[in-house]
Amino acid sequence: MVEVEHWNTLRLRIYIGENDRWDGKPLYKAIVGKLREMGIAGATVYRGLYGFGKKSKIHSTDVMRLSTDLPIIVEAVDRGYKIEKAICEIKPMIKDGMITVEPTIVVWVGTAEEVKKFKEDAIREE
Repeated sequence: MVEVEHWNTLRLRIYIGENDRWDGKPLYKAIVGKLREMGIAGATVYRGLYGFGKKSKIHSTDVMRLSTDLPIIVEAVDRGYKIEKAICEIKPMIKDGMITVEPTIVVWVGTAEEVKKFKEDAIREE
């Protein structure tokens, strides 16, 4: 395994609700599909156990407060220019939510062949 640090990367986080929809399907699935279609390196969906949003309504898995609209976070990390393009595509899909972007350092682990492709992509980016 080979490690490469790449400094021009961003972490995208999209905060939405479990019941949010886009074209009749769950919004988080539509967002992940869009990110995949755009060639983003990868995406993960997290389902929150407990939280509240701008309306201060508690969403919980607790039996006494069982919510059917738990918090969802979609997270992706990729080169900055790819994340910026993704935001432009995804923002219109979200009716009620929040998007955050933070710079991040990636310690990339992969085979020598994967690292070569990673470096070639970086050269094309410049």
